[in-house]
Amino acid sequence: MSVRAVIGFIILLLLIATGALVGCPTYNVYTQQMAGKALLAEAQSSRQVRVLEARAQLESAKSLADAEVLRAEGAARANRILQNSLGGPEGYLRYLQIQAIESKEAQLIYVPTEGGLPVTESSRLRTTAPVASE
Repeated sequence: MSVRAVIGFIILLLLIATGALVGCPTYNVYTQQMAGKALLAEAQSSRQVRVLEARAQLESAKSLADAEVLRAEGAARANRILQNSLGGPEGYLRYLQIQAIESKEAQLIYVPTEGGLPVTESSRLRTTAPVASE
């Protein structure tokens, strides 16, 4: 091999090494740019998912509220019909009182009198005889 061929080969190797060194920063910038675009796309996608989930929760809450309003309106209408058939609010309250008494399994039930206070049987519950006063 001639000296010129060896020098040419060394120059060629130096040019290739220099080109690789010059091209590396460009490649790093390109990969960083692509990584940034990927992160941006992922963030936008995550944001869209959160927005859709929030909209679904809002629609669900509105539907539940509408259902609760309909249930309350139905219960109020039923109470009005029952109240009117029992002669007004006093009859309806008496009906509710009777229903509550029937559902209890108590041995002793105090029923309110005209004043709204129950008549207690304090004398029946005494365990000792009253002390006579002098």
